[in-house]
Amino acid sequence: MHEAAQAPSAPPAPRAGRGGELRLHGFNAVQAVFARRPGAIRKVYLNQSRIPHLQPLLKWCVARRVGYRVVTDDELGKLAASAHHEGVVADVLREQPLSLAEWLPALPAGPQCLLWLDGVGNPHNFGAILRSAAHFGVAAVLLPERSSLTLSGAAARVAEGGAEALPLVRLGPVVDSMALLRAAGFRLAATVVRDGSPLFATPAPQRLVYVLGAEGEGMDADLAGACDLRVSIPGTGAVESLNVAAATAVLLAHWASRAT
Repeated sequence: MHEAAQAPSAPPAPRAGRGGELRLHGFNAVQAVFARRPGAIRKVYLNQSRIPHLQPLLKWCVARRVGYRVVTDDELGKLAASAHHEGVVADVLREQPLSLAEWLPALPAGPQCLLWLDGVGNPHNFGAILRSAAHFGVAAVLLPERSSLTLSGAAARVAEGGAEALPLVRLGPVVDSMALLRAAGFRLAATVVRDGSPLFATPAPQRLVYVLGAEGEGMDADLAGACDLRVSIPGTGAVESLNVAAATAVLLAHWASRAT
């Protein structure tokens, strides 16, 4: 239900763990949840200027007795813990990753690309990866068995709705996960800074998993050695490499141009 703005006292953020709720901010991030799984929305906060743009969402909230509150920009900044709230914040139920064994059998045949994130942790890079993955039609993002990476409000905002466009899938042990993927027709490509085959001269398998390493340390050497391919993005050498988010966009554009 609509509540008039009160004194600036932001409620505590929802639990930040893998379960429970997630506090989203950013216009496209909130709109994407409303479009795909509106039942996940628990409360909405917005500033006065966003009321005309969010009429379908607000009417939905009124019809289902989901609270919304008009607040100031300062309050939104406190709620989002960010100045980049774009006029709206929402508390939503966090969507839990499926296991690879649960998710993979339902994947359609034909060209498919997956991203395996090995050590990626920066939420802005994660959000940019999700945005590129959604743009190029990646089927899923694969998270290592013990990875602490999870969707945050900052990552969802940077993803601009991409976080709702594809699932996060939890891997099991590396050997078992690789076996499942290969049995489904996938080849795995380690993306390395040097000593890989030049990306643009390398054929792109129709069913491909790009394995991406951490922002600083790069990919685990044993994991890279277990992959079927090693690819590098050639450049001028003026800088050592692209960051993981920029590299992902290049890799996916290459796959999309060759595999379909």
